[in-house]
Amino acid sequence: MQTSISNDTQKKLQWSLLFLRLGVFVVMLVWTLDKFVNPGHSMKIFEKFYGIGGMSEVAAYVMGALQLALVFAFVLGIKKRITYGVIFLMHGASTLSAFNQYFDAFNNLLFFAAWPMWAACFALYMLRNEDTKFTVK
Repeated sequence: MQTSISNDTQKKLQWSLLFLRLGVFVVMLVWTLDKFVNPGHSMKIFEKFYGIGGMSEVAAYVMGALQLALVFAFVLGIKKRITYGVIFLMHGASTLSAFNQYFDAFNNLLFFAAWPMWAACFALYMLRNEDTKFTVK
């Protein structure tokens, strides 16, 4: 059974999705820029959380460039099925790779902020067809 939502509710949904998208974008952009500003930090993160050691600065820059393109495509709403999906998967991998941090919760409180952001990524992916405010058609 298909129901229609009111025009007012549709507008509220579009604005809500825009703000979710912008919030996720800000976090992902800063994490992306970190690969350029402090590639050594990215190298340490990949070693500690993903078990990938020996990453070079060049690799951090290349990953940063690819991620930057993805993050801007995401915020512009380009190819939403792909960009929203990849952002959801990337953030999910990041959230789950820090799993040991959750066992020492009170010394790692900031790690818990990843969970509502991951939920926002999921909501954006599921509602991607409704997320039309300020997107590239």
